Amino acid sequence: MTHRHTADLAVVADLNRVRIDVPAVLQRLVDQADRGAHTSIGFPGAVDLDHSAVLARLGRRLWNNIGDPATDPGGVAHTKALERAVVAWVADTLAMPADDRWGYVTSGGTEGNLAALHAAHRRHPRAVVYHSTAAHYSIGKIVGIIGAPGVAVHARPDGEMDYAHLAAQIRRRRTRPAIVVATAGTTMTEAVDDIAEIGRVLATHAPGGYLHVDAALSGIPLALDGRLRLDPTSGIDSIAVSGHKFFGVPMPCGVVLIRARENDGAAGSARENGGGGSTHGGHIAYTGTPDTTISGSRCGLAAALLWHAIATHGREGHRWRAAEARRLAAYAVDRLTAAGWPAWRHPHAFTVVFPTPPAPVREKWLLATDGDLSHLICMPGVTRGQIDAFVTDLTASRSAPPIPRPRARPTPAS
Repeated sequence: MTHRHTADLAVVADLNRVRIDVPAVLQRLVDQADRGAHTSIGFPGAVDLDHSAVLARLGRRLWNNIGDPATDPGGVAHTKALERAVVAWVADTLAMPADDRWGYVTSGGTEGNLAALHAAHRRHPRAVVYHSTAAHYSIGKIVGIIGAPGVAVHARPDGEMDYAHLAAQIRRRRTRPAIVVATAGTTMTEAVDDIAEIGRVLATHAPGGYLHVDAALSGIPLALDGRLRLDPTSGIDSIAVSGHKFFGVPMPCGVVLIRARENDGAAGSARENGGGGSTHGGHIAYTGTPDTTISGSRCGLAAALLWHAIATHGREGHRWRAAEARRLAAYAVDRLTAAGWPAWRHPHAFTVVFPTPPAPVREKWLLATDGDLSHLICMPGVTRGQIDAFVTDLTASRSAPPIPRPRARPTPAS
């Protein structure tokens, strides 16, 4: 059904047609998305926030946050004041020192990871990048882009990094600095790597290192609970979070934060150009701002949407949203397990993991599947009604669940 609708849309959207019904094409896009909304529970986009007021007020012009976020170019429509407010709020929520931070609103988690790892590679050009096999696929891609050697570290069956294997791999390269990528919310199981344990491994490594956290999904919820912090004792050098996941912004975006240490030559050079912890620099005459970001021109509308989400609900409102999502995830585990599908979740996770359902269920429900494991994500806005309907379809499929791979079960969470 979906393939036919997509094919039909491709025909009516063909720009070589003599007559194109533009409103009809746009309506088809909306109808297509609406048809799948109820059964789309496998990917992490919140659906409980209304961003229409921002789009109505700002959506009729270009808002270009070009160059460094701290420098306002004259005569250009931009939202850099809102961007700076967003960056400050995220950094404050993570307890990041006010005198040791730099960041900007990115196009998403991948750009955030790229900006941070590029900065790390500039600071430690001989370093090896270590990331777990459960890390987001963008990490391996970025390692190739920056031209650094990369080493994949084993992940435990529940998705968390194998710290003994990390230590062994770093010892094998004892003369090279280590850039370690931890994950706060892995793609399939929402596992959170232990920052303290990684710090202990790096503390024994004489050439030193750098710790980046890819916290695209779980960073904001964990920070709101005080479970993820970038205070001076954390050992974290940079972090990337997404804006279109927990905040439900209707376009891919995110925030990257990088420490700007006084004793770091690369950061100091960028700071002289207005860039804090970035690894770019140089004043661009015609833009009137330093070139300190990966993308140069950046979406000012995304910054405004993030600002709106934060300003409208505040920390307490977002803590409530996270708590409600976790309560729903606990409910989903109970319902699935009672129906004979052994489900589990990590403590504090929105993600519920269970054996992969039969094909008819997967054709109706948009889940994320990797072999014999699937997951649904109880993002803010997902309802008990959706969970109940999914379990009903699952039990009606007349198929016993497959025997899952042996795996360590995390501690149950409520």
